[in-house]
Amino acid sequence: MTRVLVVDDEPQILRALRINLRARGYDVDVAATGAAALRAAASHPPDLVVLDLGLPDIDGAEVIRGLRGWTTIPIIVLSGRAGSADKVAALDAGADDYVTKPFGVDELLARIRAVTRRVAAASADATAAATARVGRHTINLADRTVIRDDETEVRLTPTQWAMLDQLLRHPGKLVSQRQLLHDVWGPEYQHETNYLRQYMAQLRRKLEDDPARPRHLITEPGMGYRFRP
Repeated sequence: MTRVLVVDDEPQILRALRINLRARGYDVDVAATGAAALRAAASHPPDLVVLDLGLPDIDGAEVIRGLRGWTTIPIIVLSGRAGSADKVAALDAGADDYVTKPFGVDELLARIRAVTRRVAAASADATAAATARVGRHTINLADRTVIRDDETEVRLTPTQWAMLDQLLRHPGKLVSQRQLLHDVWGPEYQHETNYLRQYMAQLRRKLEDDPARPRHLITEPGMGYRFRP
């Protein structure tokens, strides 16, 4: 059973999501503060986190960074902050998706299903021989590890993995924006090209020697992206 940790300081939202998620077969834990969320995640590791940014003690972005220090589980932000700067900050911290309040429960459930499918697909598609080099990094798609030449491990989020997986499995070939959005996020995301720009920037910061002048993760303006071995 998929365990979901819901983090929000509004009791009505916690109650509504707990009822709706449990009715659909999820195991649900709840937390009303950032500190409680980090403790809950450490003691009972969830499979997915739904996180409000406006918490009373710790900003949600800091909670994301705290989680990303030891886990790559999917994180969906649920927030009343609709500004692009807040979305960018949350995605940069390591969130996988962003839903603004007020929200429909059906939409949030669809986002949860989508990110869960991405994680399952990335695991199912991996093969033992699927390895690649990106700069000073060896990437193994089978066990989902990224190891630098100095033997330091680089952590990627599930969405970062899904996007990188699509590119590395088609070396030298153009992967269109439409294909990436469809295969990584789903058909309802066909026009969200800002997601591609944001996640490509994250991958370059983690994998390219000079993110401003990438040698391996290449943008083809207006068309898509290409992995150059």
